[in-house]
Amino acid sequence: MAKNDLQGTLELLILKTLAQNTSLHGYGIVLHIERVSGELLRVEEGSLYPALHRMEQNQWVRSQWALTETNRRAKFYSLTAVGRKQLAITERAWEQTVKGVQAVLHFA
Repeated sequence: MAKNDLQGTLELLILKTLAQNTSLHGYGIVLHIERVSGELLRVEEGSLYPALHRMEQNQWVRSQWALTETNRRAKFYSLTAVGRKQLAITERAWEQTVKGVQAVLHFA
C-alpha cells in the first residue's frame, strides 16, 4: 500500500464532511466526523489544522472568518470546485484501497 493511501484519509474525511455541509469551522468538522463515525474516529487538532492549511494551499477548500453560534470568531471552511474534483479522485482511490485490504483479510 502506498504511504499516501493512509495519510490521505484525514483529507478524505474533511473533504466529504465539507461536501455534506455548506461551511464549518474546525471544531464543527471534528464533531461531524466523530458523530457520523459513531465515535470510532477521533481527529486531533494537531492533525486537523495542518491538513486544512495544506488543503487551502491546494485550493481544495477556502476559508473565511465569521462568528460561531456562540459569538466567537472562527475560520469557516467550505469546499471549492477543485476540492469536489479531488474528493471524487480520493474516494475512488480509497475504495480501491479498501478492496485490496478486504481481499487480504478474506483470503483463504
